[in-house]
Amino acid sequence: MMLTVAINKQISSRFRSFLPVVIDVETTGFDPKNNAVIQIALVILRMEENGNLSIKSSETKDISPFAEAIIDKSALEFTGINIYDPARISQLESTAFTEIFSSISAEVKSTGCKRAILVGHNAHFDLAFVNAAAERCKIKKNPLHPFSCFDTATLGGLAYGQTVLAKACSAAGIHFETENAHNALYDATKTAELFCSVVNLWNGFAGLNL
Repeated sequence: MMLTVAINKQISSRFRSFLPVVIDVETTGFDPKNNAVIQIALVILRMEENGNLSIKSSETKDISPFAEAIIDKSALEFTGINIYDPARISQLESTAFTEIFSSISAEVKSTGCKRAILVGHNAHFDLAFVNAAAERCKIKKNPLHPFSCFDTATLGGLAYGQTVLAKACSAAGIHFETENAHNALYDATKTAELFCSVVNLWNGFAGLNL
């Protein structure tokens, strides 16, 4: 039997007053305390009149590693990011995260949400680095929930039987160019498209798309 649930078509009511924001970070390793975030991307979502989610806007920043950061050469080779490129325009970690948090906070306020919640692919990895950077930079107003998140690896496995981002996107009918992977903005955009696809698929299945 089809489940039919009427909802208020406001994003503030869809996720218990949490605003889902998609974040992807590229780093110099796997340790959020000692490795640096060298690139971050943010994708803001919106709710359409039919109750479906879509991408509203995005931004990305290149970041200079903090002074004591451990730089894992294999991590740089994996991402393809050359932090030593003189043409690379990067910001201090404190500046980049303050600006990203400001964008999130403004959207939380404008949508009537109470707080933002991170959406990511293997989301706890991104959240750990974001939280570590906020602590390191002594940023007191982190708009993200400190430990809860939406993980598209899990959601992709549930909805499409695939947990790898490229494969989950392919299963969902989302075009994915492997050569562009491990760029924060590209990965965040594809993660956002996958998250929207899963949520919108559920809306249709559950009769929420009214």
